[in-house]
Parts: sequence; C-alpha cells; structure tokens
Amino acid sequence: MKRLCLVVLSVSLAVIFSGSCGKSGKGDVIELSYSIFFPPTHEQCKAAVSWAREIEKRTNGSVKINIFPGGTLTKANEVYDGVVKGISDLGMSCFAYTRGRFPVMETADLPLGYPSGMIATKAVNEFYKVMKPEELKDVKVLYLHAHGPGLLHTKKKVTKLEDIKGLKIRSTGLSAKVVEALKGIPVAMSQGSTYEALQKGVVEGTFAPIETLKGWRQGEVIKYTADCKDIGYTTSMFVVMNNAKWESLPEDVKKIFTDVSDEWVGVHGKTWDAVDIEGRKYTLELKNTIVELTKEESARWVKAVETVLSDHVAETKKKGIDGQKAVAELKKIIAQFSK
Repeated sequence: MKRLCLVVLSVSLAVIFSGSCGKSGKGDVIELSYSIFFPPTHEQCKAAVSWAREIEKRTNGSVKINIFPGGTLTKANEVYDGVVKGISDLGMSCFAYTRGRFPVMETADLPLGYPSGMIATKAVNEFYKVMKPEELKDVKVLYLHAHGPGLLHTKKKVTKLEDIKGLKIRSTGLSAKVVEALKGIPVAMSQGSTYEALQKGVVEGTFAPIETLKGWRQGEVIKYTADCKDIGYTTSMFVVMNNAKWESLPEDVKKIFTDVSDEWVGVHGKTWDAVDIEGRKYTLELKNTIVELTKEESARWVKAVETVLSDHVAETKKKGIDGQKAVAELKKIIAQFSK
C-alpha cells in the first residue's frame, strides 16, 4: 500500500511539473541565438530585440533568444550562411550583401521610387509572398523589412548628373548598378565600414537612406545630400531561422513566432520612417545641406537608371527567372500600398 502511494505521488508530481513548464510542454527552455548586423544602438536593432522579447513573453519564458548585434557572431555578409549552417539559429541582414545570390529578391532593390520605409517594408513582404522564390528554401523566412528611399550623400555638392561622374560612391547590390548608370564608380561595402571609408577618402559618397546619417553617424563625414527620391531604391532585409531548428519547435511556439513576426512588419516599417525623420533632422543640425533636384534634373536621373531595370530583367532571364514579371508585380504592389 505504501509503495502504491509513492507511485501515485510520483506520477502526480510529474504531471504537475510538466504543466508548469511553459507552452511548449517541455521542461527545457528553448535557447536560440540571433545574429543581427545592425549595431546595438541602431533603432532597427532595438526593434529586433523587442520582437525577441515579445516572443519570450508570449511563450511564458519557454523560449530564450540571445542577441548578437553588430556582426559579433557572423559578419553582415555571412549572416545568411551562418543561419543555414547553424552558426546562429536566427539572422538579420541584407540580401544585397551577397549580390547575385537572390536574383528574385534583388528585384525589390531596384530604383523604383519607394516613397517611404513603411511602403517599402510592406511591399517586399507582399512581393515575397507572391513570388515564393526558391532561392530562400534553405531557411525559414519569418519576415522582411526595407528602408526608405536611398539617396545620394556626398562630400562635394551634387546638383546635376555631371557632378557624379567619376565619384567613388559606396553602394551595395543593385545600388552599385545605380551608381554605374549615373556614371559614378561603385565601391561595395557594408554600412559598418562606410564611416571610416568616407572619413579617409576611400569613397567620396554613399547611396543610402537618410537615416544612416544619424543611425551610422555618417552625417559627420559628408556635407551634402542629393534628394533624388524619384529614383529612391531600397535595400530589402531578412529575418530568417535555420530550417532544422524551425522544424524542431512545437506547433504552438511556431504559431507565436508567426504571429509576432506578422505584427513586427509594421513595427519595422514605422521605425524606418521615424529614423529617416531623425536622420534628416540630424544632418541639418550638423549644418549639412540637402539639395532638392529640379523637376527637369530629377527626370534626367530617372531616365539614366532605366538601364538598371532592363539589365536586371535580362540577367534574371539567363537564370530562368521571369524578371519582367517580377518587376511588373513589384510596381503594382508599390502602387497599391502607396494609395
């Protein structure tokens, strides 16, 4: 009888313990590593951290996400492969940092005149859902986001196309093609290397959203911004998880990841618009100048970059991808979200 009571007590304790270990139904906390290329002070890194904390909250602590910002675990151009190989469980970086690897998603980085970060962010997520590119099958895509219109920031004043000729301009991915179309000299590098390159004269300008002037302190090493928003490109960014790690998660935890990720599309879009405003304010406080292109000059820039779109269509066709359809689809999506 005594032995029977002990058995019953043991079973009861086991049931109680299993019921108190969070939504996953497992006693062990699921620990995940998250590599983020943004520095910890950047508002987009803060948005990513808030996403992680929200998941921890909704899983009642059964998931713990350890953040590695600023390339401390994997460098910006290594984040994606780091996730595929399991160096990190989660990763955030830019498709453009591995140019040519994501031909479908690179369509989103074309100079299509994105009016804001919110519209760019919503557009790239919708574009991904419509296109379902095979190039991303080796990871679980949680969500994407994208910055506001990429503008030209330089050490010398640029008011017309002729001023760009021969300038060494930092660029990534398809923005390098934009630089070439404008007769500048593209120099590929990540945002993390740009400040020093501008400071030392390795490059004379950079194509980037205006937020970088504060978020990456680049306003300290440039003097002018050409507000060329009519050819405003974006740089699409991914938040992805290792496939095997994703499949190992309990279904209720997967749902929480999906729900929170869907919500954070708007969080990142709103953040991009907010930091663009701060970047503009910051550069003006530094007595830098924002040059508004004339309507006629802006039209010249738009005409100049038409080759970037046609070249992209031709290059993707060689890879068996209907680039024309991708561009048309994206233009339609941008127009829908811009209404």
